[in-house]
Amino acid sequence: MGTTERRAPRQLTFVVLAAGVMAFALLQSLVIPVLPTIQEALGATQADVTWVLTAYLLSASIFTPIVGRLGDMTGKKRMFVVALSALALGCLLAALATSLPVMIFARVVQGVGGGVLPLAFGIVRDEFPEDKVPGAISAIASMAAAGAGVGLVLAGPIVDLLGHDWLFWFPLIVLVVAATAAHFVVPESQVRTAGRINWVAALLLSGWLIALLVPVSQGPAWGWGSPTVLGLLAAAVVLAVAWVVVESRATHPLIDMRMMRLRGVWTTNVVALLIGVAMYASFAFLSQFLQTPMSAGYGFGATVTESGLMVLPQTAASFVVGLFAGRLGERFGSKRVLLVGICISVVGYLLFSLVHDHRAEIYVIVTVIGIGFGAAFATMSNLIVAAVPKEQTGVASGMNANIRTIGGSIGSAVMASVVTAHVGAGGLPKEAGYTNGFLLLTGALVLAAFAGLLIPAVRRDPVTHQEPPVPLRHPEAALVAAGTLVGDDPE
Repeated sequence: MGTTERRAPRQLTFVVLAAGVMAFALLQSLVIPVLPTIQEALGATQADVTWVLTAYLLSASIFTPIVGRLGDMTGKKRMFVVALSALALGCLLAALATSLPVMIFARVVQGVGGGVLPLAFGIVRDEFPEDKVPGAISAIASMAAAGAGVGLVLAGPIVDLLGHDWLFWFPLIVLVVAATAAHFVVPESQVRTAGRINWVAALLLSGWLIALLVPVSQGPAWGWGSPTVLGLLAAAVVLAVAWVVVESRATHPLIDMRMMRLRGVWTTNVVALLIGVAMYASFAFLSQFLQTPMSAGYGFGATVTESGLMVLPQTAASFVVGLFAGRLGERFGSKRVLLVGICISVVGYLLFSLVHDHRAEIYVIVTVIGIGFGAAFATMSNLIVAAVPKEQTGVASGMNANIRTIGGSIGSAVMASVVTAHVGAGGLPKEAGYTNGFLLLTGALVLAAFAGLLIPAVRRDPVTHQEPPVPLRHPEAALVAAGTLVGDDPE
């Protein structure tokens, strides 16, 4: 088949994948600024309504690697449609929910769709020409990051004009269209991984993720030193060790531990964890800071809609930079672009810790943060995809996305503890809580930069100075190379 015949279907496939990823990203963030509204509408307490976020987080963390593995085994297109359908069903249930238990169940169903992002990466790698893969993956990754920011912007106007149930009706419409289009447009990949789902490993994975994320998310409310929190954290360690042992001995592991030990994989995952700590924590607490009444001595007294518009430059900058991150990675090396992006984000977080008294300062700061995350998020996805063979793309990128989510949960919980450690007049946190919290997140990004130095760089062509197309690396060959990727620069 000629290049002309493949061009239109490839572009249409990309549009369908992008639509599904954007809808998924919106669902991650739409509810964050309007939790008080949902709490009032469902007659819930402030402590209980946080499960609207926690339930989705837990479900997505459990199902993302499982769905990614099923995609590698049975077909990525098939599981992409299933994931979109689960998201759509969850949206329908959430839009119709009149009680908190139904809303929480709906969010659990939505979490099954957490595999959308790694499946999209896998489809791109299987179906696109090798020279188009880095740019397409960077674009989809930037849309995922931008979609989360767009959710913060749209939440206020949607609730003000139509009500909180439309936070789910709008994504539902997009998801139904995307799932239908995916069924008819997206080609089914011929790349398969033999085997079956190791359900013992899946249960152990679910067990340690639940035992970790529940106390991390509820620690500020329950108390970090409470027996429940400490007991669950201990259980998480035991279950995680058992999971690693079972996966290491399995003939057909859910997540190949040899793959996870590859230098290009584990180093990028460490970076993902630390970026997740900083990025997702800032989504919630930057909005809270902007909405704090000026009577507290800081903040801007912004409405939900106004605070969303104030962070809009971050979303726009992240999206635009992400679109070009793939080309920058080809020219200068994905590792270098990742490190530069992280360092730019460090500057943004540090600026917020030092100056945040005027709206103009906020606009500059969020733009800097957006530029940094746009570059880092997109190139990180390329690095993880390039580190594994095609048949492991889904599970590898799924676990990377999962680790970012875990980092976000940890960062949000720790940030909540720091911000609320000292309460001022009117029960509002003191300004120092936000300052110290963002300094802590700055430290996490500094650690991410140091971890990024350990990522092996891919040798570039001496004439074009570009990285080669995403290679088909064999995991055993990489292991022979003492855990580094074949063809790595000594850099």
